[in-house]
Amino acid sequence: MSVADNLARIRQAIGSNPVKLIAVTKTASPSQVEEAYEHGVTEFGENRIQDAVERRQNLPPQVATGSNWHFIGHLQTNKVKLAIGNFALIHSVDSLRLAEEIAKAAAKRAIVQPILLQVKIADDPGKGGFSADQLRQAFPSLLKLTDIKIEGLMTITPLTEDRFLWRRCFLSLKELKDELAQQFNVELSELSMGMTADWQEAVACGATMIRLGRAIFDRFDR
Repeated sequence: MSVADNLARIRQAIGSNPVKLIAVTKTASPSQVEEAYEHGVTEFGENRIQDAVERRQNLPPQVATGSNWHFIGHLQTNKVKLAIGNFALIHSVDSLRLAEEIAKAAAKRAIVQPILLQVKIADDPGKGGFSADQLRQAFPSLLKLTDIKIEGLMTITPLTEDRFLWRRCFLSLKELKDELAQQFNVELSELSMGMTADWQEAVACGATMIRLGRAIFDRFDR
């Protein structure tokens, strides 16, 4: 199936749920990205800063500048300066130290950088992020960083086929978001959760953003 066919299937499954589709372009060709844009996708995600810069240079101007670009990979502190201002949203802020570095770099450029806080709900050595308790403890300090804007939370589920575990992770993230919003009287509007394997469960559990790569850009025959 084409990119257009894949998008149609995904949108039909999303239905009326208020979910923003972020097309992850890691393995996509420029023509596939352009096709996605032509069929209404305006949010694109990249795992590596240099890949995002090079990809945008190779796209038609209307696609490169007419879209919002999201950074969804692990962000090293020494790469923060390259990320600031180049992404509409950084999804993967996984520590207070990283948030402080982002705020410092944003202040030097006189901008406010929107971010999401990455949370590791289930124990998974291969994933980064705050634990729920770590985030509760760090949240007052995070709110003092005036050069970032915390839009919400993000998570990645463990590599498993256990749909019960997926749902537990997603529902726990939503509960944590609601808890923090109420306790600190702040608006946390975004829940970035769900990728190609588990996005339908994420939507059912309240995701506002899903990050899909293969589901959009792979050519499925079935």
